[in-house]
Amino acid sequence: MHTRPVSTREGLAVLFTALVALTTSCVQKNDAQLVIYAYDSFASEWGPAPIVIPAFEKATGIKVELVVPGDAGQVLARAIDEKKAPVADLLIGIDGNLLPKALAAGVLSAYKPKNSEVLQPNLVLDSEWRITPYDWSSFAIIWDSEKLANPPASLEDLTKPEYARKLILMDPRTSTPGLGFVAWTAAEYGDGLADYWKRLKPSILTMSPGWDTGYGLFTSGEAPLVISYTTSAAYHAEYETAGRYRALEFPEGHPVQIEGAGIVAKARHRKAAEAFIDFMLTREFQEVLPLTNWMYPVLPGIELPASYSAAPEPERMLPASGSGLDAAVKVALDALQAP
Repeated sequence: MHTRPVSTREGLAVLFTALVALTTSCVQKNDAQLVIYAYDSFASEWGPAPIVIPAFEKATGIKVELVVPGDAGQVLARAIDEKKAPVADLLIGIDGNLLPKALAAGVLSAYKPKNSEVLQPNLVLDSEWRITPYDWSSFAIIWDSEKLANPPASLEDLTKPEYARKLILMDPRTSTPGLGFVAWTAAEYGDGLADYWKRLKPSILTMSPGWDTGYGLFTSGEAPLVISYTTSAAYHAEYETAGRYRALEFPEGHPVQIEGAGIVAKARHRKAAEAFIDFMLTREFQEVLPLTNWMYPVLPGIELPASYSAAPEPERMLPASGSGLDAAVKVALDALQAP
């Protein structure tokens, strides 16, 4: 879920000129438009949207209105607020931690896309296909080795005095990396979660509303540690000095984030939304993700750039689980407010 400028944009765009029209014959005239809610980095000028949206529009004749409420937590919150009279047809960025909340609110409807049979079973978030996975990565602490000599080696190390005001987090109520970090600590500390966050408090420089803002603070040198993804290291290897920014591997393991897209219940442009979901599982869409969203594609056989060698998959990857996270978020935030 993280984006930066890419020099291959023009070359990738050319690939789309040969794109075969996707289910265009099924789309009725009143479905020749589509409203998508997406998170900010996906929609940014360096993200996938400036490439994939025009390609989809050209291939299908469907006009897309892209709305950006903020990070993915804000995307879902807005869809829930509008549940009785939905504006969006499609939500992009609902991950495994947000999915239970989305299902409980009843804002998604089922659709099994074309090409879904090629996906690995462990990437499928919902057996009823109310969400379709499109990319994935693992959460990790990214370390600026030029700003900090000795990095932490575990979640517990993050609480040590030498890391005071050196960690940037994101708000778990609005940001999926922020929520992922809470889930990570909840899985490790269980009933000791509140005590952990009290110990962690001195280490936190700030808690930004979304990944874009928080990671921007990190790269501008405000702090040498930030919650992000193992694949963030691939971006820096691609466009900057390889080795300065590194994904730290912790013995606790690393939670996997699988991002998905889902059709809104009572969507006004249902067929158009189905066409876009189908499009997300094409090679044309998936090949864009490694160098724009900086995540692994879910479609098998997509070649990764050489820079991804700087982002090896952790030896121990933990499955995402959104159950009980509302309570864990409250525990963590209350601990930060405690004297």
